[in-house]
Amino acid sequence: MTDFFHRHQKLLDDAVSALKSRQFWTPFPEIPSGRFYGETAREDGQRDFDRLIGQSFEIADHPESHRVGLEESPWGMPLQITYPAADATTLIDASQKAQKVWGDVSPEMRVGILLETLVRLNGMSFLMGHAVMHVTGQAFPMAFQAGGPHSQDRGLEAVAAAWAEMNMTVRDALWEKPQGKHPSIIMEKRWKFLPRGLALTIGCNTFPNWNGYPGLFASLATGNCVIVKPHPAAILPLALTVKVLREVLAEAGSPADAVLLATDEPGQEITRELVLSGAFSLIDYTGSSVFGNWVRANAGAAQIFTEESGVNSITIIGTDDFKGMCDNIAFSLSLYSGQMCTSPQNIYIPRAGIETDQGKKSFDEVAAAIARAIDDLLCDPDHASGVCGTIANPATLARVAIAHSSGRVIRESGETGKGRSATPLLLALDADEVGVEQEECFGPISYFIPCIDAADAIARASGIATKKGAITAALYASDKAVIEAAAESFGHAGVNLSVNLTGNIYVNQSAAFSDFHVTGANPSGNACLTDSAFVAPRFRRVMVRWPKVA
Repeated sequence: MTDFFHRHQKLLDDAVSALKSRQFWTPFPEIPSGRFYGETAREDGQRDFDRLIGQSFEIADHPESHRVGLEESPWGMPLQITYPAADATTLIDASQKAQKVWGDVSPEMRVGILLETLVRLNGMSFLMGHAVMHVTGQAFPMAFQAGGPHSQDRGLEAVAAAWAEMNMTVRDALWEKPQGKHPSIIMEKRWKFLPRGLALTIGCNTFPNWNGYPGLFASLATGNCVIVKPHPAAILPLALTVKVLREVLAEAGSPADAVLLATDEPGQEITRELVLSGAFSLIDYTGSSVFGNWVRANAGAAQIFTEESGVNSITIIGTDDFKGMCDNIAFSLSLYSGQMCTSPQNIYIPRAGIETDQGKKSFDEVAAAIARAIDDLLCDPDHASGVCGTIANPATLARVAIAHSSGRVIRESGETGKGRSATPLLLALDADEVGVEQEECFGPISYFIPCIDAADAIARASGIATKKGAITAALYASDKAVIEAAAESFGHAGVNLSVNLTGNIYVNQSAAFSDFHVTGANPSGNACLTDSAFVAPRFRRVMVRWPKVA
């Protein structure tokens, strides 16, 4: 049997060290280059993806009663891939049988299996990039990074966090209590890790791997079998992941059914049936707060980890680099057409304008400059397509059309000319208007909101984070006192704040091993990727003790 743990122990040690230091670190290169992945990696990935099109996706020995698959590429390519499917009861029964074995596998073996899986997934990052591209609508460079190395980073981060938590204390101890003149009481103690039980990972349409890997790998590392329920429009990336996991599990002599794939089609989803079964002790969910509320109401005693809707903001008080600010915001608003959980929506600006290195700028001048920066960024159709990608869900296009009448148009939404696309729609709201900006408008829709002054802008931006939730917030200000006041307000709102970003770093981005993604401290989610609270509830410690025999 292959000793995967010792093969990858340095990788694990380095990951745990990175968790503690919060410095930049990754073992998985984010650049799609043959220099890192082999001279033929790009061609091999394209070939392997092409071979999947129009075929039956096979997963050895996976429960199957029928085939499903209605994925459509927003880029216009027909996928016509079918996947093994089974009813909820069959999947749960198979998972429960595997749990009896997987829960007793040593932490070292479990972690070794997961590390080997992540290394193999990294080797197929080009294939994964094409898979993510064609089910989410991301442009290939983003799909490669987000679905490949960055997801693998998040998976490794979860494994490292689970390993660190399980090894926070010793697993056996000799306990001696002095008794004065009498002999000491000496006990031998041993602790066993007890998994919580079956876990359910409910995937999303736009970032199936990036959002799915943390819960999936954290649950497996702590001994819980997982049923992976992909979004019916984005099955392929998680199907590839489950297939590799099962192959490594089988090679290690562990039950392949420790991870299963629950596939379905739009209108015939089995998510509710799985949740209502009461079989799951752990549920990881990414998606809208509407369905998140339903999950909470119907999941019984399950521990639920969520990332949900939120209203992310940018507050502009002043800047020493007006052009750099506008260019940075333009990219943040355009990237993947606002279909990121970290994409900004509301932009709060004092109605009297702001001070900049180019002099005083009025509210309208700031809005117009950001609109021009977007136009400049997206003037070339190929580049526009590479930044914006396509629209994953047609409902987002409908949302853009409806939003058009909700404010004064600063910039019209357009098309890139490739696939189902939409560029940013920018709208200005009246100062007294309270309505559309109070809810998440998922997609390329942003609102400029005039405020009384800097304090009002900060209060409104942090206030909506408290009330509606937010994953990110950005601030542009030159006054250190204003920055400190904002940091305090956003901190109380439980939202991570980025200050004065220009150049090649954006509020949308979240780096594994350094940034804690979501705080769990406002309505945008109750989980944080990846802190100890994300992994510790997935297992318990059980002790056996006995008097030491002399």
